[in-house]
Amino acid sequence: MDGGGLDSGPMSDITQRIAQGYAFDGPALELGTVVHDGQVDPQARVRIPLGMLNRHGLIAGATGTGKTKTLQLMAEQLSAAGVAVFAPDIKSDLSGLLRAGESNDKIAQRVTDTGDSTWTPTAFPTEFFALGGVGTGTPLRATVTSFGPILLAKVLGLNDTQESALSLVFHWADTNGLALLDLADLRAVIGYLTSEEGNKQLKELGGVAKSTAGVILREISELVAQGAEDFFGEPELDTADLLRRTTDGDNPGRGIINLLELADLQNRPALFSTFLMWLLADLYEELPEVGDLDKPKLVFFLDEAHLLFDDASPAFLDAVTQTVRLVRSKGIGVFFVTQRPSDLPEAVLAQLGNRVQHALRAYTPADADALRKTVRTYPITEDYDLEQALTHLGTGEAVVTVLSEQGAPTPVAWCRMPAPRSLMAPAPEQAVDAAITGSVLHAKYAQEVDRESAYERLSAKVHGTADESDQADQDPPGSNPRPEREPARRERTREPEAEPTIVEQIVASGAFKSFLRSAGSAIGRRMFGTARRRR
Repeated sequence: MDGGGLDSGPMSDITQRIAQGYAFDGPALELGTVVHDGQVDPQARVRIPLGMLNRHGLIAGATGTGKTKTLQLMAEQLSAAGVAVFAPDIKSDLSGLLRAGESNDKIAQRVTDTGDSTWTPTAFPTEFFALGGVGTGTPLRATVTSFGPILLAKVLGLNDTQESALSLVFHWADTNGLALLDLADLRAVIGYLTSEEGNKQLKELGGVAKSTAGVILREISELVAQGAEDFFGEPELDTADLLRRTTDGDNPGRGIINLLELADLQNRPALFSTFLMWLLADLYEELPEVGDLDKPKLVFFLDEAHLLFDDASPAFLDAVTQTVRLVRSKGIGVFFVTQRPSDLPEAVLAQLGNRVQHALRAYTPADADALRKTVRTYPITEDYDLEQALTHLGTGEAVVTVLSEQGAPTPVAWCRMPAPRSLMAPAPEQAVDAAITGSVLHAKYAQEVDRESAYERLSAKVHGTADESDQADQDPPGSNPRPEREPARRERTREPEAEPTIVEQIVASGAFKSFLRSAGSAIGRRMFGTARRRR
């Protein structure tokens, strides 16, 4: 991390006054020390209360200014405090959390500047995920039904009319008890509704033109051609697995840092960013209300956050805003990571009480306008010229304001941040592979399961097949054949059928299903149109 050529000096009246605004009684994360008038004051500490992390935050700054190292620094301290972390790892830079860091002259100088006398190379418990197993990590999947129409419409790039039509298709599948586990199931349902056999039911849906259904089918087919079918299926991630802490070893009770590799991000930005939103929405829906805790259960970092809002529909933006507003009562803190605050909608930005702003560039008129807008998001300060400060910050420095324990904004501080204690580089591949294969979650999620769903049910309905072994061999009309998965990547297994219990026989009865269908239309789908998880 660049030293920025600053000198260390004694606490001045100004740095003392700023530091007083960060003198909290409870536990807090250490963000660094105050810089003023060209000097860094090792005694003037800048902190953020653990209890205020569920008021969310923003980490922003131009490329190469230190955002990833700030995320790494916060993740380390959260883990040490027993708080789980989730973060996307776009370039594998965060995988270094798995290994202890290595001291050098720059780190030694940073330790002196920030008064971090307890700095010790430290490794942290780290879990690695990859969407659908494409990349390095335990496969992370969602079912199409759980993902829901609003999020899927964002991935497919549908307009408002097409999104509404997709919602009706999901509703029809729910009403008819058809599980949408993967994209083949969804294509089968739309193909059936646009076929001669299902045309009457399509008309009964109302508002779904056959041409609109055709557009949706084409977009799904394009998504499949890009390899996205790997991301949908079972076993679906139980988001409660993101809240774990260590139970053995030398440091029990540490929060586990969950990293999601985003391989090939540039080719699927909407898919990846929307999957992150699905995770957050599922956490909100599944976790109980806990109110304000002394420390959050999980801090969720949303990197490349601007991708989430590009070309987003009003329904999607409303759902994001509402999720961010309400999820804090579930013990979840959310930090958006992006280049500029203006990348986020104002309704979301207004809910982020903690700000860590790294350097901004002002090379163009648009950059200068963004800089002025950023300054206006900070409390008024007489200690810094913020427009000048934001363009002169060194790497690993930031302008900070957070919420105090009383919920009031702290004084604006030019902050020099301490060095992470873990490795500030990607961990060796062998170490990452060993962590993945040794994980209990890898054993739980590695092998994909293919149970009966909409594709098989509609095949049987159309072809009138009674033998279950033949049903999967028949394709619903108007649909494409279910794609074959690559056997080299993973094996699919069909769960063995057990004898039904009395309860299962009741659940399978027509009367019970009729009740669920009528209830499901009212309560089955939630904020993003996501489905309630089957337990």
